Amino acid sequence: MAAWIWILLIILALVAGAVAGFFLARKYMEKYLKDNPPINEEQLKAMMLQMGQKPSKKKLNQMMIAMKRNAK
Repeated sequence: MAAWIWILLIILALVAGAVAGFFLARKYMEKYLKDNPPINEEQLKAMMLQMGQKPSKKKLNQMMIAMKRNAK
């Protein structure tokens, strides 16, 4: 085979590997974040208590909504 065919095949294999790697990594991260959410209400409540704030249900809900909005 000619050298230019080998070079073309190598470039095509690299591009296909990069595309496949991107989609596999994206799928893995989506599954990971679904199984292990970054923070939940109990963790937020504990964090507010450590900072010296009294967490009300309304304040917790507002913060959770804000965090979900920022995560998108």
